[in-house]
Parts: sequence; structure tokens; C-alpha cells
Amino acid sequence: MHELAFIDATAQADLVRRKEISAGELVEFAITRIEQLNPVLNAVITALYDQARDAVTRVDPSAPLAGVPFVLKDLVAELAGAPLSEGSHFLADYVSHYDSELVRRFRQAGLVVVGKSNTPEFGLMPTTEPARFGATRNPWDTRLTAGGSSGGSAAAVASGMVAIGHANDGGGSIRVPASCCGVVGLKPSRGRNSLGPGYGDVASGLLCEHVHTRSVRDTAAVLDATAGPAPGEPYWPAAPERPYTEEVKHEPERLRISFSTQPLTGARAHADCVAGAESIARLCQELGHEVTEDSPKVDGERLFKAFGTRWIGFLTWAVNDWARRLGREPSEDLLEPATWRMYRNGLKQTSADYLLAVQDLQLISRDVAGLFDCYDVWLTPTLAQPPVALGYFDYAPDRRTAHLQRLGEYTGFTLIANTTGQPAISLPLYWTDTGLPIGIQLMGRYGDEASLLRLAGQLERTRPWAERRPPDSCQVI
Repeated sequence: MHELAFIDATAQADLVRRKEISAGELVEFAITRIEQLNPVLNAVITALYDQARDAVTRVDPSAPLAGVPFVLKDLVAELAGAPLSEGSHFLADYVSHYDSELVRRFRQAGLVVVGKSNTPEFGLMPTTEPARFGATRNPWDTRLTAGGSSGGSAAAVASGMVAIGHANDGGGSIRVPASCCGVVGLKPSRGRNSLGPGYGDVASGLLCEHVHTRSVRDTAAVLDATAGPAPGEPYWPAAPERPYTEEVKHEPERLRISFSTQPLTGARAHADCVAGAESIARLCQELGHEVTEDSPKVDGERLFKAFGTRWIGFLTWAVNDWARRLGREPSEDLLEPATWRMYRNGLKQTSADYLLAVQDLQLISRDVAGLFDCYDVWLTPTLAQPPVALGYFDYAPDRRTAHLQRLGEYTGFTLIANTTGQPAISLPLYWTDTGLPIGIQLMGRYGDEASLLRLAGQLERTRPWAERRPPDSCQVI
């Protein structure tokens, strides 16, 4: 049964299909695993066990992931009858009254939601330490962050609570925790997964929805089940030529790959992150790909400043959106200090400030697109540092500059894909001497998840990570 905790969702669904285990038993096993590990890791903040037991009796046995237990991130996506807090006291006791389109598709694929996963307040931070629910701990070392904002899902998958966890990404929030926790995290192309019916887009297209998984084939299987527009979508990437699960099985053609180890924000990457990217660049060369050290030529200061303006606009919108929905005024006692300060600053921003930032980021997107005239894939470390200690991103008014600097340094490789709308995937391909995962990011052309998944599948077969398991210390603080 311990091995069941670490096989991927495709294998779990196959066991159910062959009647070697029932979907109900699989759900009960996940519940037991959560009960055992969550007191330490704090990855799941809302148990939905009774709803899961009911839902599993109604799962379509022909669904591709029939009966596979799943956690839903407590941000943006709504599940009818379940609390939604977005990590904030401001939402109080709000309960969703409908399923988001994405959740409907998750359920249609056969996934069974057993709980809601932890997230920082409104998904703002690259660490999961909300005041309302407390910190999620990294399964590889419980003193360290699990990343954010999808840290709860990444920790749940890495520790074997579930094989798949919902995640979303506005500046790296799928890929950051994937790197910290040693799991697979794909940010799809803008518009690939629907944000409906509640939203057309978020922050002019920064936010994307997908999952954390243990294997590339699971990432592809979920994308096959969820991708595609709902009526009225503002973005609509071209449909894939064939199922993504088929792409993973195919060896990629000889790709032109650029790689770099210098974050666009100008920060310096940690030696372990540099070593990881260089190692995988050499591996790609050994596999027959053409690899060149190169990166987009962009103004990093302009990028970070414009992204910050857009991010503040996103936070201000999020708070005001909930204020309108709840009929409740925002107040300092209901928001965390960093959130409150950002919200107050956002109220001072004009619509022109926001649109100028959008314009600047669209100009930068054109510069980045130029790189892909010459290359098929851009390879970098996912993060500029290995997983940092809990509390590393704590905010204090007298350390505001240092706080912002740390945010920019840490996410210097991830936020560009949200800016451009291009797909990017973090793979657990490198490990430090002390046993910590280092994610490697692959970024592709807009709409071309297929090339990324073919290369990711090849790298997974060549340098597999499936046998790597968090130490027993994840069960003790």
C-alpha cells in the first residue's frame, strides 16, 4: 500500500479499470494518507471526505482517470458546496454555489476531490504561508517552503497524499512549487484551460490553470481532459494536432534549444540551479538536440516594474471583486499586512498606469517571441535558488525593499511565461548534494505544448525521477 502512494494517476486509474482495487478503496487510501501526513505538512486545509465518498459512487468507469483522488487548490476554481477562502480571512465563511468549468472537466475526467489545498492569501506569494491557515511545509525538508502559490498541491503530490493536485499560475505559481517539491508542473498556453464561467481572464491573461503531477504522462492526460474553450473565451489557442498523451510517447525531432542561467530580472542564480540547468543542457546535446547558450534580450528592470504594476492591479481587482460579491468592505484587520499595503497602493494606481504596464509587457513579449524564431525551446532553471526557509518572504514595513528584491530574485525565470502567455514546464531533473529538488524549466512557443511534452517525456525516460521519495522526516517536525 505504501507503493500505491507513489505510483502516478495513470497507473492508479489502470488498477481501478482492471479491478485490482476499487475507486472507493483508492479514495479511502488517500484520506488515510492525508490524515497521517497533513498534521506535519499542512498541505490540505479543507477535508471533503464525505463529498468524496459520495462522488466516487457516481464516477463514470470509462473516464480516463476514473476514481483517482485529487486535491483542489483553494484559489479561483469553485466547487459547489465547498468553502472557498483564497487564503484570506476576508472571505470568511464563503461557500461556492457552482462548479467552475475547469472543475466540471476535472470531475468529467473521473477525478475525485478529497480536499482543498493550501495557498497564500490571494495567491500573491511564491511561498505558502497564509496567516489564516499557517505554513505548508516541504516534504523533502520540513524547515523549508513548499513554494507558492500552489504549495499545498505540490506538497500533497510530492508526499504521496494524492497523485494529482490542481494548481494555477500568475507569475510562476505552478512551476515554483513544482521545483521546490520535486514534481511536474506545466503552465499551459494562455487560454488553453478555461477560467469560466466566473472569469474571462485574470490580470489581462497572466493567470493559467492546470495541475501538479508525478509524471509527464499524467500532466498530458489531464490537459487532454481539460483543454479547450468554453463559449465566450477571450483567448483561444489552436487545438492540438493529436492527444497530448500521444505526444509524450513520441521521441522529439532534433530541437534547437537555447539555455541560460541568468534571470531576466538581473539576479544571480544559485550555483546548484546553474549546475542543474547546465547538466540538462548537456543531456539534451547528448540526446541529439542543438543546444546554444542564449536568451531573450529584454530590459529586466522594465519587466519587473511593469509586472509589479500589473500584479498590484490584479490584487486590487481580486479584493474589490470579492467585496462586491460578498457585500463586505475590505479592512486592515481582514487582510495580511503585505496584502493591505499592496491593496492601498493599488487604489492609487490609475487605469492608465495599468494599461501602460500592459503595453510595456506586450512589447517585451515581442522581444521574447523573437528568440523563438531561432529556437524551439528555451531551457533555464525554474528558480534562482533551491527551496528557501519558511519565513524567507515575511513582510515588514521597514524591510519592504528587501522583500520586493527577494520576490524578484526568486521568480526571475518564471514570470516571463505569464507575461508572454507561452507554455512552460518545470521538471524535477536535478537534485542537490543534500537531497533537495531543483526544477528545470522548458519554455515553448505559444500554443505548442506538444513540443514541450515530447521533450519532457524524453528527459523523463532518460533521467527518471519516479523512484525518488521524500525522507521519513516529512512525518516529523
